Amino acid sequence: MSFVVSQGQLSAVSIASDVRMPMYTRLSDGVYADYAHLYREQPQIRTVVSFLARNIAQLGLHVFRRVSDTDRERLTDHPLSRILAAPGAKLTRYRLVERLVSDLALYDMALWVKVRLDSGELLGVIPVPPYRVEIEGDSWLEPGRFRVHGSRGDLVLEPEQVVHFHGYSPTDLRTGSSPIEALRSMLAEEFEATRSREQMWRNGGRLSGVLKRPADAPKWDPTAKARFREGWRGFTEQGGTPILEDGMEYEQLALDPAKAQYIEARKLTREEVAAAYHIPLPMVGILDHATFSNIKEQHQQLYQDTLGPWLVSIQEDIGLQLVPDLPDSGDVYVEFNMAEKMRGSFEEQAAAASTATGRPWMTVNEQRARFNLPQLPGGDDLITPLNVTAGGLASPRDTAPEPQDLEAVPKAGGRLVLFKAGRPEELGDVETEREAFAAALEAMTRRHADVLLEAPPRDAGGVPRWWARDRDVRVAQVQQLMSRHMMRLAQMGAWDVLEQFNPQAEGWSAPVMDAWLMAAALHHAELHDGAGEATAVEAAAAPPDEGGLSGALVVAAGVWVAAALMRGETAGTEAVSFGGHDAARASGLTRKTWRTTSGHPRSQHAAMNGQTVPLDGLFSNGLRWPGDGFGDANQTANCRCELTYSRPE
Repeated sequence: MSFVVSQGQLSAVSIASDVRMPMYTRLSDGVYADYAHLYREQPQIRTVVSFLARNIAQLGLHVFRRVSDTDRERLTDHPLSRILAAPGAKLTRYRLVERLVSDLALYDMALWVKVRLDSGELLGVIPVPPYRVEIEGDSWLEPGRFRVHGSRGDLVLEPEQVVHFHGYSPTDLRTGSSPIEALRSMLAEEFEATRSREQMWRNGGRLSGVLKRPADAPKWDPTAKARFREGWRGFTEQGGTPILEDGMEYEQLALDPAKAQYIEARKLTREEVAAAYHIPLPMVGILDHATFSNIKEQHQQLYQDTLGPWLVSIQEDIGLQLVPDLPDSGDVYVEFNMAEKMRGSFEEQAAAASTATGRPWMTVNEQRARFNLPQLPGGDDLITPLNVTAGGLASPRDTAPEPQDLEAVPKAGGRLVLFKAGRPEELGDVETEREAFAAALEAMTRRHADVLLEAPPRDAGGVPRWWARDRDVRVAQVQQLMSRHMMRLAQMGAWDVLEQFNPQAEGWSAPVMDAWLMAAALHHAELHDGAGEATAVEAAAAPPDEGGLSGALVVAAGVWVAAALMRGETAGTEAVSFGGHDAARASGLTRKTWRTTSGHPRSQHAAMNGQTVPLDGLFSNGLRWPGDGFGDANQTANCRCELTYSRPE
């Protein structure tokens, strides 16, 4: 070996011409197999290599620009993004990365040839099988040229025309050393075992052995010996049951499958191959000591310790050899989207995101888009729960009380409730909220009616199908609107009771009511939509007037819009009543009294004024509280009655 120094700098290091990367291994005397053949024929090699290639290829390969030490920009229209998305030769990004990782796993070397237009612009990359490539040059520091052997001759490429990936070699900086060489003895043993089994099955599944004839057996004349030989040959070639004469015995010489431990040997081979590529055994189907917990941890290990070094190596080679060939490449780099695989379950991700941001981390419309549902008006704003305020809880999942005025007390049912004492300042007046609720529901109903009337049915028989169009969307929108107002009204009703009996709100928490209120809002939304449909069906069944069917449906839509005011009043009354009822329970109150407001039109409700029942009991009209959703419309519609609470004397 010789070193060439020019002007005080190392300019070349020569290497013996016979130091070249082998791409085959010896399996037996006179039997050699290249790595490609081993991939096709050895199931353990294929299992491990394809596992690596598929798990890396499925990761997204994103292009970024480093804006600062704390900021970066995702580039989706950069030339590198387009090349990786469509490399060339009808390759996808997945196939390009799959072949890259497979070549690296088999040969510890891979090559992409850069494809350019006549103008010099980089158009794409094409992978070249490593076994077709010969590295030329006398320096072990870097390749001098790449010679690609093809069916119609050789193609010589300069280093700048190639993206050259490779691993570590003890003797050469230009190549790697395939793990298959370290596995040669194990693969040779597997090869011999497989060949032995094949020979056994070619022999009709019979093992090797000898026939033993007793020494005192009658002398075997040539005719009898020839006859027996032909019979035994027929047995070995065609099968059947052999007939042994004169006390003869068959003695097996070969190992039986149990003693040969074929299954254990194949399993050991897979373990050794997986270990050579640093893959956890359960990932390749060896589940002897696998449990749910350790498989989960090994999945994390796979993307941290096993695939992590592969990803970093590929990213840096692309950044060094491909990115500089593209325009506008300053501070541009690529990165595998490994975070997608490192995330926990959906529940773990949602909990962590909510804790980190201090509020829900998705808008209503973003979540609806995941289920292919249309957007809702006002659904682009993040909703901040009422228990998440500046200076209050750090996040919807926070469980640490503020030392000055937060207390932890048991909620009914054994729950621990954290609260901040005092009525929230953002809660306004009940009447103002009622009016806003009714007006918002009326406006939304008018929009829904206008959408329906844009394409009315052709005949009365088609009204139900016409109304069913987008029913789920309408109901979801109404539920969202109603739940927002009902939650506020419920808190107002609750604080009316708390301020009188439990000013510190001990044992009470507003979020505990949310699930019930969401269900109640859905119930009211379905009733409201059903009432509109019934009105439309009734109008279509009546004899058409001058406006015909369309005119009748316009009138029905007006009736439905007007009914929205009544529905808002009813739902608002139920929310206020339920909130007060929940606060009374948390405050230890045991009795409730019906109070009829002045000027109430219902004589039955007027007669109930002052009626007192246990907190969990029903009043004489069968309701739990004014506006009870379980009641009939003639008992709840437009009801403005109230409840008062007390303890037994």
